[in-house]
Amino acid sequence: MCTVCGCGTATVEGHKHGEGDAHSYSHDHAHGHHHHHHGPNGDLHFGTGAAGTAVAGVSQSRLLEIETDILSKNDAYADGNRRVLRALGGYAVNLVSSPGSGKTTLLCKTIEMLGEHPLAVIEGDQQTSNDADRIRATGAKAIQVNTGKGCHLDGHMVGHAMDHLDLPRGALLFIENVGNLVCPAAFDLGEDAKVAILSVTEGEDKPLKYPDMFTAARLAILNKVDLAPHCDADLDAYEANLRRINPQIEVLRVSARTGEGMADWLDWLRAQLAAKAGGAAA
Repeated sequence: MCTVCGCGTATVEGHKHGEGDAHSYSHDHAHGHHHHHHGPNGDLHFGTGAAGTAVAGVSQSRLLEIETDILSKNDAYADGNRRVLRALGGYAVNLVSSPGSGKTTLLCKTIEMLGEHPLAVIEGDQQTSNDADRIRATGAKAIQVNTGKGCHLDGHMVGHAMDHLDLPRGALLFIENVGNLVCPAAFDLGEDAKVAILSVTEGEDKPLKYPDMFTAARLAILNKVDLAPHCDADLDAYEANLRRINPQIEVLRVSARTGEGMADWLDWLRAQLAAKAGGAAA
């Protein structure tokens, strides 16, 4: 869990957090070595105890306090982001995946197919603006957030990026999170939905290995389905494992390269935006 990862400094398009600016923040991280025990097969098991993790010299109760403090502060920022989006009638999607799943390619294709619909993108990476540059090449507005050593975006980073986007009414906001299937699951960004992107090349057991992420996601996109015949991927097994972890999860089979399933993805986005607008009106 991110209570012990040491992250906490980010740069939003040249504005660095954590160095005394108006948006600075810090995480009270504990540092140290993880305790572990051996399982019946000699396997190493880390993260035991009430806090779900262990650090030398730090009690389980203290770790719980640290985690609660970090997440409660994050949730306050996320709630602020959510209020801004609600007032604008916007819909935010938090795109989460492991590295190499095809998030950015999928996003570029999505922007192209959405045409004139108002939208913006927040790009999260540890370093470089490569993905934001790809997004801007489509004509879309994008803000790069570099997290440095951080392994995820948080509510404060996203709120700071939103300040620079000047979102129009009824916009779709795509938040491309740092490639990581662990910490982003725990951090609310104020989004309306987490969408987990899973490349068919990653292995059918990926949802079982990283259950928190797929439990938190409303939709899973099985991406690169055009490659399935070439890597003996069992798409039905992917879906079965996703629903074993999260029986309510929706699943779409998509190829950004060939366009397969893209219309269904766009229909899902439009339906979610319309449902939110209808709920707000009611």
